[in-house]
Amino acid sequence: MKILGICGSPRKESQSGTYKLVETVLENTGMDYDLISLRKKSISGCIACLGCVKDNICKVEDDLTPMRDKIVAADAYVIGAPNYYSTLNATTHALLERWFQFRHQTGNTLWGKLAVTVGVGGTSGRFPADELEKFLLYNFIETVAKVTGQGAASCYSCGYGETCQVGIPSMIHGEGVKITPEMIPDVTKQPETMAAVAQAGKQLARRLSGGHDRTVVTQNMQKKMMAMFESAV
Repeated sequence: MKILGICGSPRKESQSGTYKLVETVLENTGMDYDLISLRKKSISGCIACLGCVKDNICKVEDDLTPMRDKIVAADAYVIGAPNYYSTLNATTHALLERWFQFRHQTGNTLWGKLAVTVGVGGTSGRFPADELEKFLLYNFIETVAKVTGQGAASCYSCGYGETCQVGIPSMIHGEGVKITPEMIPDVTKQPETMAAVAQAGKQLARRLSGGHDRTVVTQNMQKKMMAMFESAV
């Protein structure tokens, strides 16, 4: 079994809470994995050209192109993204828009696979984790676990965090805050978060090694999607 990890954070790996959590999930699977960072990668959104309809291969050439074979070959995914305006950051969003290439005709290149989603934000990572799950559902990929953590918002290092009235430090710690290293969130120092990501990795491994049936998963995800559509009407 091979798992593909994707970290959508633009931060350096050593500074990215998203990267650390994705990596920890992967390590706890005990399985073979690749981990790709989208940092400094140029990935455009879907341009609706429909060039992928006949062969399920996107015709836009950029840094996603060499990733395609790994996406197809993987048995499961661990995908993480930071919270930008209560949704995904643009690069991660663009990446997943381009997974539209896998949906045409039979479209079973990804159908029935499994995933763990990871979200990190200055207050909460819930929004990106939920958005990732929704994108995966459109390819009938089951999210077996979602994990979130509180990361270091840019406000802590922008230079104005102590005086900005709409910055995360003021929102969390109050007016007149004095930023100290101890107050800056670090996912690796959050025991509940680290326990959750370790458990997510083990859960993904159990599902993959326990007679995982992609056909059954696909059928369940199709039902879930139809229920989602019906509830939106």
